[in-house]
Amino acid sequence: MPRRYHRWKWRVLVSFCAFYLFVYTGRFNFWPTSPLIKDDLQLTNIEIGIINAMLLWGFMLGDLVHGRLSEAYGLRLWVMLGAVFTTVFNWATSFGTSAITMAIPWAMAGFVNAACWSPAISMISQWWPRRERGIAMGILGTVTGGAMLLMWWLSSWVAAEWGWRAAFRYPPLMIMVLGIAFYFLTRDRPRDVGLPEYIEEDAISAAPESVSEEELKGLGPYKVLLTNSRFQLACHVKGLENVARYGLTTWVPLYYFEAGGLDITQTVLITFLLPLGYLIAPPVSGFISDRMLGSRRRPLVIASCFLSAAALVVIAVAPPSNAWLGAALMLWGGISMGVSLISTISVDLSGRKMAGTGAGVLDAHGYLYAGAQALLFSVLLDMAGSPWPIVFLVMAATRLISAAMISRVRV
Repeated sequence: MPRRYHRWKWRVLVSFCAFYLFVYTGRFNFWPTSPLIKDDLQLTNIEIGIINAMLLWGFMLGDLVHGRLSEAYGLRLWVMLGAVFTTVFNWATSFGTSAITMAIPWAMAGFVNAACWSPAISMISQWWPRRERGIAMGILGTVTGGAMLLMWWLSSWVAAEWGWRAAFRYPPLMIMVLGIAFYFLTRDRPRDVGLPEYIEEDAISAAPESVSEEELKGLGPYKVLLTNSRFQLACHVKGLENVARYGLTTWVPLYYFEAGGLDITQTVLITFLLPLGYLIAPPVSGFISDRMLGSRRRPLVIASCFLSAAALVVIAVAPPSNAWLGAALMLWGGISMGVSLISTISVDLSGRKMAGTGAGVLDAHGYLYAGAQALLFSVLLDMAGSPWPIVFLVMAATRLISAAMISRVRV
């Protein structure tokens, strides 16, 4: 490929990474501020869980449609629209005065924010072939960890200084600004700037790229992907992974705040290490996959399952009042979860032509399960006397089930 091609593929990746670094300030900002919101609005754990579920299920519904729509109407355009409307609905949420007046605009925020993910994953697949995609997605994985860190710090700081409503108003403004910049800095495909398309040489990704144009019309990509048993298993593995990933992010602040008796500053510092682990692991696992394992993803997903299951068991039995141990466990959990390359698998199995749809459908499963855990664990905590160890042991069990499922997916 000409040197200009390589400059453009890095331009697309780096531009999206710079934009995505701020996206979580408009998606997950409810989590670090939830203790303050719960206290201010006098909400129950179930109501907190419902608000969380609305965001996650709104995102799920968005995932189901935005990937396919962006393939039809423009990938970078869809990312920009998602950025603008994310800011709008964050502002709407900031005026909430009850569970219901927060849940409705927060669900819409999730729906529109989903447009910032799968269309961009499709863009990356247009520029990065499978043999290099593990590294590209690993870099992006580090950015998602950095985005979680930035969100956790910025939203917590803004909420502590100016109140939780400010955390839904001012940090999300950067999403809109950077989303518009992303639109002007990038292009959907190499041919849009007069460059040749790469030839996919890897059999796993080349197979789905051989589908006919007739099969790609309308809802065709959904039919192709959802009749692929390997893709279906990968989707459910992603869902179970999110039970643990977002279960930790949702409940760990309240766990150390309520069960451990730590103050809000200690709680934030402990949970800050969870996304730090997400930041460290992905580029390492992407490099290992592409350079040492011939772009095989399955071994790293299995390793992630077992390592994170062990971390969750220790969290369940360790005393929550021990801040130093809690911090170490959060870092362990973040690194072990970050090793997984399940999102890369969706693109590998979809190929360029269906990458947006594939990334969206897989991610939708993730958010379906993530929303379910928010409700399930909130009911369990409210109705069974806060059995925190059971919550973390259930998460550990989902990781072991995931290992068994992904072992059947050759990728």
